[in-house]
Amino acid sequence: MNRRPTTRVLAALELLQTERRITGAELARRLDVSVRTVRRYIAALEDIGIPVTAEQGRDGAYTLVAGFKLPPMMFTDEEALALALGLLAVRELNIAEAVPAVDTAQAKLERVMPESVRFRLSNVRETVRLDIADPHRAPANVPLGTLSAAAQARRRVRLRYESPASGTTVRNFDPYGLSYQRGRWYAVGLCHLRGEMRTFRLDRIAEAVPLDAPFERPDGFDVLDFITRSFAEMPRAHAVEVVLRADLATAQAVRLSRFGLLEPCENGVTLRTRTDAIEWYAGLLAGLPFDFEIVRPPELLDAMRAIAARATRAAARAPS
Repeated sequence: MNRRPTTRVLAALELLQTERRITGAELARRLDVSVRTVRRYIAALEDIGIPVTAEQGRDGAYTLVAGFKLPPMMFTDEEALALALGLLAVRELNIAEAVPAVDTAQAKLERVMPESVRFRLSNVRETVRLDIADPHRAPANVPLGTLSAAAQARRRVRLRYESPASGTTVRNFDPYGLSYQRGRWYAVGLCHLRGEMRTFRLDRIAEAVPLDAPFERPDGFDVLDFITRSFAEMPRAHAVEVVLRADLATAQAVRLSRFGLLEPCENGVTLRTRTDAIEWYAGLLAGLPFDFEIVRPPELLDAMRAIAARATRAAARAPS
C-alpha cells in the first residue's frame, strides 16, 4: 500500500464521504495505520476546511458534517477537450499497459464532472479519430510505465534487450528520457554494457527491472535532439544532404527535424541524415511547400526525377 501521507489523507476523506459514520479503529484498519495517525489525518482535513465531527469515547467515530459535499471538478470546455484528446491519444497509441487505465481514468473523471462537461468528454470520444500509431508497427507490450517511472526517479534499470544484430543481451541502463518517433517508442540514456549513450527501441526490450541504484542526468539534456542526431548518424545505406530554400523556422514548422538535422546555411537550411529508404525520402521531399536542392546522393535525385515523371504523366491524363 502506498504510504505517502498526502495519499492517506485523501483516502481517509474518500472513506468519510463513502461511509455515513466510521470509527477511528475502522479507519486505522482500512488505511493500515495507527489510531493516533488517523487523528493526525483528521486534523489535516480540518486544517484545509473539511468539516469533520468526532464523537468522544473509546469507540468514537468520525462523520462529515451533514450536507457537506465536495464541489465537482470544474473544467472549461477547452480543458475538457484537452482531457478527452489526451485519453484518446493514449488509446490510439495501443500501449498494452496503458489502455486499461484509459477506461478507469475516464470513468473517474465522468463520475465527478458536471453533466455538461461529461457530455463533451463522451462526445469527443465518439466523433474524433486520431491516426497516431503506424498500424504495421504498433507498439504492444512495451515497458513504458517502468522506464518512465525510472527516468522520473532517476533510478537505474536492468534491460534484457533483443536486437537482430547482437541477439539477446542483458545490460544496466540509466534512462534519461523517452520519446515516440516514427511509430515507435524509444528510450535514451547511458548503457553500462557499452559505456556510452544509447537509444533503445522499447518493442525490443523483453524485460525491464528497476534497480535500487540512483543516477544523475546531465543538466539540460534534450531527448528529442539526441534521438534526431542518432537517426542522422546511423550507418544506413545513403547519406542525404539537401539544401532547403527556407528559413529554419519554416523548416521546423513542417516538422522536418524528425527526419534529419537542420542547420542554417547561406542559401537557407541544410538537411542532413542517413536513410535506407531512398524512394520514401524522395516522396517526403516532394511534399514540401518550398523549393530545395539535392546535394547528395545521386540516387535521391534519380528518385525525385521518377516522382516528377509520374506527376507529369498524371497531369497529362487529367481532363482539361
